[in-house]
Amino acid sequence: QVQVVESGGGSVQAGGSLRLSCAASGGAYPTYCMGWFRQTLGKEREGVARIYSEGGQIYYVDSVKGRFTISLDNRTNTVNLQMNNLQPEDSAMYYCAAGDAFRCFYTNFKVDYFEYWGQGTQVSVSS
Repeated sequence: QVQVVESGGGSVQAGGSLRLSCAASGGAYPTYCMGWFRQTLGKEREGVARIYSEGGQIYYVDSVKGRFTISLDNRTNTVNLQMNNLQPEDSAMYYCAAGDAFRCFYTNFKVDYFEYWGQGTQVSVSS
């Protein structure tokens, strides 16, 4: 069983930045596909970015390309999402999730590919 815990959400004005962190622990396998997702009320959860736990296989949804950066911190064993130039439409509950490693080598990036989920952290961007 993999435990996933997010941190770093908050409230900022448009154009501001936030950094989310995700700590994953436990599990039977040494490598996973790690993803960040977001969801607002009444909408489906959407994938934002993903990365292979050994590095690489990075994917971003079009709406965040050039503004968000996903990265690994091997020292702290965390997956980070640096979010710059935040806009009101980025406001959502952000979730970190872990899935089987091979999922990161798929062309598609789907919610169903990820098995272990954190509780989420709220990001609010005001105009």
